[in-house]
Amino acid sequence: MYIELKHINKAFGDFKASDDVSFGIEKGRLVGLLGPSGSGKTTILRIIAGLEHQDSGDVFINGKLVNDINASQRGIGFVFQNYALFPYMTVYDNIAYGLKVQKKSRELIKERVRELLKLVELPKLEKRYPEQLSGGQKQRIAFARALAPNPQLLLLDEPFAAIDAKVRQELRTWLKDMITQIGITSIFVTHDQDEAIEITDQIIVTNRGRVEQVGTPMDIYRNPHTPFVARFIGNSTILSEYGRLKGFDADLSKPYGVVRPEYVKVSKYGVIQKYQNALEEGIVKKVTFRGGYTELTVDMNGIELKAIHSLNDEIVSLGEKVNVLIYQIYVFDDTQAYQLINKNLNDSSLYYI
Repeated sequence: MYIELKHINKAFGDFKASDDVSFGIEKGRLVGLLGPSGSGKTTILRIIAGLEHQDSGDVFINGKLVNDINASQRGIGFVFQNYALFPYMTVYDNIAYGLKVQKKSRELIKERVRELLKLVELPKLEKRYPEQLSGGQKQRIAFARALAPNPQLLLLDEPFAAIDAKVRQELRTWLKDMITQIGITSIFVTHDQDEAIEITDQIIVTNRGRVEQVGTPMDIYRNPHTPFVARFIGNSTILSEYGRLKGFDADLSKPYGVVRPEYVKVSKYGVIQKYQNALEEGIVKKVTFRGGYTELTVDMNGIELKAIHSLNDEIVSLGEKVNVLIYQIYVFDDTQAYQLINKNLNDSSLYYI
């Protein structure tokens, strides 16, 4: 492993920001630290960077114990969510700052700055000041400045938090392509699960200072291991009476269920379909257009669920009675989550005309 954290603990007064945190990251990976506010993401990042010191535990970078090595000597580039550009310096001087601290030659600095401006796709802005840049441009310059000294590790603390939604979407794609191109190991802090799922190779889910689960975006999404991950990932509905749903038996040892909208299909009422034995009746309570699809909220005798409705399917309207088919749910106890498939989804329940 290129990065290893072993039994990291860090407290701020009575608040435990890191509680026995251990994980490893392979070289060249883009890894997301994902969790809600206060879950310990930024504390982990700052400990890796050397900007905070853990109360106990060890940090290894490229096999070397770095507990007692200060931040400037760890070979790390850091990108902050508020850009942290020097307002009185030009774009050129902002990018060149770390190289000047390293006392690199003027020729090398000039070549490196121009190389990075080309990499971040802003080759003609070297004479501008930060106040003359858009939010997206400022963040690209912040990336360039972090990369200038050729760090071996790039840390990004919610780098798109201060940028509007459209530009943020564009920068996600750009960031993934850029990091893939240069091959630098990167750790990306975010509370936005869509962001983490879209751009990272691996996700580390944190909650209350602990690591809940580590895996690929698909593994995390499709196979949550803990109750927190089952609830946090996806636009989920939590149910305490999932045994009322057709095809799902209640288990007293697993008192809660989670239903995600992509596992719920809504269709016109009364139309003959497959899996008649699994169909529920519901009333459409809310219709929200999301651009590429419609999100529905459906009431099934007091149980409200969200569903994704394709634009290619027949339109259903507010207040309309509909069929509802739930393919699968997640159930969980205090420590572990489990997947349940609707038991009525089998050949014996098919309805043929």
